[in-house]
Amino acid sequence: MRMDARTLRYAAILILMVSLFPTFAAEPKANYDYYQANRQLIRNGVQAVLTCNGLFTSNRSLQQVFAQELAYLPQAVGTVAGGDYQVDRERHYVSVGGGSNGPEVRAVFRQGIGCVVMAPDQSLEDITSLPEIAQTPPAADPSTIAWPNGDALAGDIDGQDIDLHALQRASDWAFDRDNEEQNTISLIVLHKGNMVLERYAAGFDTTTKTRTWSTAKSIAATLLGILVDREKMSLDGPLSLPWRPEVTGVPQDPRHRITLRHLLNMSSGLYPVDSFGMEYATGSGLAYWAGASSVHGALDRGMIREPGTFFDYENYDTLLAVKAMRDTFGNTEAYHGFPRRALLDKIGMHNTLLSTDRFGDFILSSQVYTNARDLARFGLLYLREGRWNDEQIISKQWIDFVRQPAPASHNRHNDYGGHWWLVPDNRSDVPSDAYATAGNRGQYVVVVPSHDIVIVRRGLDYGRQGFNHWDLTREVLSAFPRH
Repeated sequence: MRMDARTLRYAAILILMVSLFPTFAAEPKANYDYYQANRQLIRNGVQAVLTCNGLFTSNRSLQQVFAQELAYLPQAVGTVAGGDYQVDRERHYVSVGGGSNGPEVRAVFRQGIGCVVMAPDQSLEDITSLPEIAQTPPAADPSTIAWPNGDALAGDIDGQDIDLHALQRASDWAFDRDNEEQNTISLIVLHKGNMVLERYAAGFDTTTKTRTWSTAKSIAATLLGILVDREKMSLDGPLSLPWRPEVTGVPQDPRHRITLRHLLNMSSGLYPVDSFGMEYATGSGLAYWAGASSVHGALDRGMIREPGTFFDYENYDTLLAVKAMRDTFGNTEAYHGFPRRALLDKIGMHNTLLSTDRFGDFILSSQVYTNARDLARFGLLYLREGRWNDEQIISKQWIDFVRQPAPASHNRHNDYGGHWWLVPDNRSDVPSDAYATAGNRGQYVVVVPSHDIVIVRRGLDYGRQGFNHWDLTREVLSAFPRH
C-alpha cells in the first residue's frame, strides 16, 4: 500500500515520539500502591495499640511485648532498646512514629476499656476527653467463689471417664508445635462444666488478659441475641441505619433491605473493604489502628450484591450490627453498661474489657481483652444452652440460629453460622455438632455438646499461622470416650 506525503510525515513524527517517550506506547503501570501512606499509618497504630495493651492491659514487660505481641508485625519500629516510639508509664500511653517512620499514632489506656487509639492530629491534651467505662467490683472475691461463678477450683474430680495420658498428649500437641509461628499461651478443657485441664506458657497465668481478635464477634452476637430475645431488635426486620452518604429525592436506599441476619451471616451484599488484600490499608483498619470512627466507615459502603447471596467476611458487617445495637439505647451510659449488666457480670466474666473507639462505640469485631477462664465461662454458657445458674441469659432459639449454616456459606462447606464457625461438612473426624469462635493469632473457644466439652486455646501466633482448632478438637476428644 502506498502512503501519501502527509501520512508519511505523521508516521515519522509518531516514530520519533515513541523513541523519545517510550512510555507513551507502553502499558500503564497498575501496581503502584496508592494506599502506602495508609499502610504506614496503620502499621504505626498496630504497634501502638498492641504495645499499649500489652503493657497496661496485659501487664506484660516491654521485652515480652517485643518478643511476642509484636512478632505479628513484619517489621517493628525500633527495638526494646529504643527507637521511634515512646512509652509514657505515668499517663499510660504509647506513641509510635512521628519521624521517618510516618505519622505519630498514640494509644492510651482508659479504665474499663483498655487502650483507645487517638487520631494522628490529636494532642496529649485530648487524652482526658477519651471515653472511660466505670466498673463496679464483684460483690465478693472471685477467688473464694467456686468455679464457674468464681475462680476457686475443686480438688481431684471423681467419676470422670477421662484418659489422662491422651489428655496430656493433646496438651503437648497444642504447646509443642513444629512451627515456631504457632505460639500457644494457654489451654483450658472443661468436661461437664469442670476444669480438667488448665495450662499456661511461661510469662502467662490465670490473670493475663490478651486480645480476642475476632472471637469478639461471637460475644457481639450474644449481646445482640439478648436484645432480640427482649424484642428490642429483630433478626429479620429493618435496621434503620443512617446510611452514608444520605441521598434524598430518589427511591428508598436499597441498603435498607439488609437485616441483622445478613450481617451476622457475613452476607450483607455491601462493597468489600477489609478483604481482597485491603485489611491493613483502609476500612476497619483505620478504626482499629488509626483513630477513625468504627461507625462512619461501616455506613459508607454501597451495595453490590443482593443481601444473603454472597459470603464476604467483613469486620464492618459486625460493626454495623453493633451500631444498630447502640441505637436501641437512650444514652451512652446505658449502652456502655449493657454488656456487663446483661452478660459479663452474670456469668463471672469480671476480667473482660470491651474496648471502644475514641467516639465511644464498642469495637466488638475484634477489640476485646480477656483471660482464658472468662472465655471458658463464655463457652460454658453456650454448652448449657444459654442458662447460667437459674437464669436463661440467652435463649436456646438464638443458639440454634448461630449454629445454623449461613445460606451463602454453602460453597465453603457450610462452615459459618451467625458469627460462630461450624465444622465444615466435608470433615468427619470431629463431631458435626461442634462450633467455635475464631480470632486472629489463634483465639478459639470450641463447644462440643455431644461430648459435654468446652476447649479454649489462646495464642500469639504470627507469620503464616495455620493452627487448626478442629485438629485440636480431635486431639482433645481422644481423651473422652463417648458412652
